[in-house]
Amino acid sequence: MAVPVRQNQSTTENEGTRRQSGEPRVWHPLMELQRLNDQLSRSLEGWGDLSSVLSDAFTPLADVEETDDAYVVEIELPGVKKGDVDISMEGRRLTVSGERKEKERTGVLRRRTRSVGRFHYEIVLPGEVDEGAVSASLDGGVLTIRVPKRESDRPRRIQVK
Repeated sequence: MAVPVRQNQSTTENEGTRRQSGEPRVWHPLMELQRLNDQLSRSLEGWGDLSSVLSDAFTPLADVEETDDAYVVEIELPGVKKGDVDISMEGRRLTVSGERKEKERTGVLRRRTRSVGRFHYEIVLPGEVDEGAVSASLDGGVLTIRVPKRESDRPRRIQVK
């Protein structure tokens, strides 16, 4: 099996050895992946809680609908109880987090395709909102959050005289 080879255009140091211009270098995809992972980790260090959210939480499926007077966010959370969901609104940023708890089993789990554990969903809504009038309901495994638009951002019907 042939190994992909890339040409160096200048003198570089790679894997502790010095290579001269034009000398072929063997490409190691796993080392490249590790390098990218290290760069991403260093980039996220200063972000505080976001790095922990990204590392161990899943993002549930969601739809965001805009009506004339509100934004309606529907998030699929089957098996999640009301008490296991935290919703916060800061300006136009809506954040939903919580935990889908592991079901107690009597047998041996042979296959898992459903996500369990911590979840996190965040969106910045496109227009100004009325933070004080946000409402939420959890029904049939779907969390529905209604975020009303500010009165000034709602379309007004102007009658022709």
